[in-house]
Amino acid sequence: MGVALFDMDRTLVRKDTASLYVRYQRDVGEAGWRDAVRVGWWLLQYTFGAIDAERIAEQALAGFRGKEERWMVEHCTTWFRDYVLPHVSLRARETVDRHRARGDTLLIVTGATRYAAEPLARELGIEHVVCTRLEVDDEGRFTGQVVKPMCFGDGKITLTEAYAASHDFAIDEATFYTDSITDRPLLERVRTPVAVNPDGRLKRLAANRGWSIERW
Repeated sequence: MGVALFDMDRTLVRKDTASLYVRYQRDVGEAGWRDAVRVGWWLLQYTFGAIDAERIAEQALAGFRGKEERWMVEHCTTWFRDYVLPHVSLRARETVDRHRARGDTLLIVTGATRYAAEPLARELGIEHVVCTRLEVDDEGRFTGQVVKPMCFGDGKITLTEAYAASHDFAIDEATFYTDSITDRPLLERVRTPVAVNPDGRLKRLAANRGWSIERW
């Protein structure tokens, strides 16, 4: 049995879930066009690997400070069903099913939060999720802070290795599917890196390293 790690945005899901969430917020009257432009700018920086993830997270989370965690869970349940589910890749489903048939341990490893990732994990039958964690106070309300490290860059290795150690498996035997050059540290850590719908920098790196390139 092996281990299969899956990024979420532009990998399991063909779109950026952050942009899909802003679309949902606009449709329900919680966000305007300025919010959409701001998220679009962040995603552009992310694509080119030029983003200060912690600073952006603090800005993005400011509006959630004081809101109840259960509010976010309820929001994301509806959002996932109506806005994300139509964009889940058929090829992703087939790949997940193939690894499951082999008896592999399956994980989503994403810079998104559990509120975005867990509905997808349930849909695909993936038991494990490693993600960015949001700080919640004793009353179950968001503080507006991220629990460090974020699941981004080197932080993905830190969090995934810690999770693997507590669940008795090793990531150095894993296959990792992702679209982004920002995941280079984890791609170089696993046994089998796979570039899925890769951005330009990852596509060049994968070609130079002889890594598999797939279109989902």
